[in-house]
Amino acid sequence: MIRTDTLVVGASFSGLACAAALRKKNISFLVIEKQDRVAAPWHHHYKRLHLHTNKRISHLPFRTFDRHIPRYPSREEVIEYLEQYQKEFDIRPVFNSEALKITRQDNQWITETVDDSYCSDALIMATGAFNKPRPVQIEGMESFPGVILHSAGYASGQNFRNQNVLVIGFGNSACEIAIDLFEQGATVSMSVRSAVNVIPRDIFGIPVLELSLLLSPLQPRLADAITAPLIRGLTGDLEKLGLKKMAYGPMEEIRKDGKVPVLDIGTLKHIRQGHIRVAGGIARIENRMIFFCDGQSEEFDAVIAAIGYDNDYGSLLDVDPARFDDLRFPVAKQRYFGKDGLYFCGHWISPTGQIREIARDALAIAKDIARTRPGALEKRLN
Repeated sequence: MIRTDTLVVGASFSGLACAAALRKKNISFLVIEKQDRVAAPWHHHYKRLHLHTNKRISHLPFRTFDRHIPRYPSREEVIEYLEQYQKEFDIRPVFNSEALKITRQDNQWITETVDDSYCSDALIMATGAFNKPRPVQIEGMESFPGVILHSAGYASGQNFRNQNVLVIGFGNSACEIAIDLFEQGATVSMSVRSAVNVIPRDIFGIPVLELSLLLSPLQPRLADAITAPLIRGLTGDLEKLGLKKMAYGPMEEIRKDGKVPVLDIGTLKHIRQGHIRVAGGIARIENRMIFFCDGQSEEFDAVIAAIGYDNDYGSLLDVDPARFDDLRFPVAKQRYFGKDGLYFCGHWISPTGQIREIARDALAIAKDIARTRPGALEKRLN
């Protein structure tokens, strides 16, 4: 069994941020990562992906994006940033080391992996709020002769040129994938079952997340009431586009549902211009024919299911379920933050940007470990 003061599980945004924050506090730690590289999820995301939050508030502690990087960095630029971050802070994860079971034994955390077991005083879960693709379940989908693909496996619209493609969902990934498909020569429809909130990514040239920061001290309902007329004026009537408007605003959506509203990067414009068609929820599939709940039907060549992700830490981590309920709040308001040396980084969905929240979490976690566990301080500076 390998002994360490602090074990960090995961080596993407959250894990790297925590490692750097611990390093700055001279706290001994190890990082384990189930893949063979840092930022592994970003290597697998679709090629067109860009950050939907601006770089000024979307960086990790102690290092900003370089000046030449555009306001909304691309997937490749994010990967380069995280790889440079790893080198700068000398973070050396144990790769191909997937945590299989984590238990609390004799006031220690025991993390069992494929090859080894780790014993630690503190444990940081940096696996992300959503890391497990939801299964695609549609009546009759086994009869479909084309491709049915979760968005986690989508790479590029080039693979669907000249095909009639249905995108399921209307989240940020679904909307960007729909644009990518159209730009690469596919005929695109979107199946949208639920009501949505859509806000412009930029308002009069200002990133909307910057405005969210100004409104963050307000109650979500009040913030939504203040911004509703402006958002409505910029996005227009969603119902005229075949979409249903959510009964409450984007800030309340984050607080109540733990979901991020759509930051529009041009999808609404494409819908208005007829480049992307909006359909209802799916009732069933019969061969190539897809039947919608509104009675419409159409033949498709492929289906991309951008239906989101779940977390799997409940099956991995043997703790009181109340610890997971606690993650509906920022760390400053979490009832169990740091209890028994257990921390979660980046699991609260923030209205002011997820990467910004990860950076704040990491600093708070390192500060708390340094304060409550002086034995974790290294005997020498690294």
